[in-house]
Amino acid sequence: MNPFILVIGGGKVGANLSRELLANDFEVVVIEQSIRKYAALEKEFEHAAIMGDGTEVTVLEMAGIARADYVIAVTGDDEDNIVICQLAIEKYEVKNIIARVNNPINQQTFDLLGVKPTVSSVRTILSMVEHRLPHQRLLSLLNFEEENIQVVECILSDDSVSVGKTLRDLPLPQGILLVLILREHESVIPNGDVELRPDDHLIIITDKGREDEVCDLIVRDREGEC
Repeated sequence: MNPFILVIGGGKVGANLSRELLANDFEVVVIEQSIRKYAALEKEFEHAAIMGDGTEVTVLEMAGIARADYVIAVTGDDEDNIVICQLAIEKYEVKNIIARVNNPINQQTFDLLGVKPTVSSVRTILSMVEHRLPHQRLLSLLNFEEENIQVVECILSDDSVSVGKTLRDLPLPQGILLVLILREHESVIPNGDVELRPDDHLIIITDKGREDEVCDLIVRDREGEC
């Protein structure tokens, strides 16, 4: 039996997501409280669309939250998304939740309340922009909140302290692991004989909060700048 997915929020994000999930044979119910949006959803999804406020227990129960394998809160209101996910976890013991973060300022609130994983289109776009800024030498690629680790990308300049050194000469402490080097049009698997070059992109897994240490060991230039 395919998983049952409850989507709360029938705007563009929720509608497109529901459409793709249904196309892949998932069982889906989408909740939307706007009459106008609900009318469009009902026309397309028929019985898979329910009108109501997704923060209300009666609406969630009517939609079948008690048997949901996934609850995905993608409304345009961060407070609603937090409430929905907390209800799913605490009242109905849903194992898998995903929350949309509309305003990145609210990310800390989601984290503090244990609502995760989260998806933020604003943060994703900002990360893509930062990735293309030439002065950025250390970029955060992925965060694993529960494991307290992150994946970062270090971009070496001509005068980075690690340029010209082999990996054998660059002993990294426990908790900082170099897993891949992207060099021009090739990917280099790290080993002790590899010599680091300017413009190398280093993919590193590290404990959260050790960005400054990574910078000092690998990225900073000979004037101490990262």
